[in-house]
Amino acid sequence: MNFLAHLFLSGAPGSATYADVLVGNFIADSVPGRQLENYPPAVQAGIRLHRAIDTFTDQHPVVRRSTQRLRAAGYGKYAGVVSDMFLDHFLARNFSEFSSESLSDFAQRVHIVLRAREPEMPPRVQQMLHYMVQHSWLRGYAETEGIRRALGGLSSRASAGSGMETAATELVANYPHYEADFREFFPQLRNYTAAELLRLMASQL
Repeated sequence: MNFLAHLFLSGAPGSATYADVLVGNFIADSVPGRQLENYPPAVQAGIRLHRAIDTFTDQHPVVRRSTQRLRAAGYGKYAGVVSDMFLDHFLARNFSEFSSESLSDFAQRVHIVLRAREPEMPPRVQQMLHYMVQHSWLRGYAETEGIRRALGGLSSRASAGSGMETAATELVANYPHYEADFREFFPQLRNYTAAELLRLMASQL
């Protein structure tokens, strides 16, 4: 769900394999199992990177602290999904701390790359990309209202009673705690991802 973080962590824009890694990272959730072998090596690396990011995030003690807080607030098995969205919010909100590029410029550039590669994507991802661009999801994450809309959309597709449509209220109520978790966790994720991408590219190419 946290598109911004995944896209941001896809490597250096000037590298020869950047677009492939970006595409792989974006489509990963819709490429089950070993179906990734149907894609070129650098796209495979992007898919594997996405999975590695998810595993690192889910197992990290700081993120578990966030998800425990969310479970206590009543979000149950969806606590991880909500936590991912909160991470995207804080990345978007503080984007200038992590990039010399503005969030708006980043989103525009990424949209151009992804739309140029749209025919390679699973149909479900093509549709999602259309809505992401049309409704400016990446830029919208910077505001709590944008997170509220995103979580409301996820709630409409989840099991009844997920409660995700109310999670932005939890974000506002405990904003300093979730921001502190983000600031402790994200630099570690960024360092891990940079090393993991180098390893994946070396093994794939």
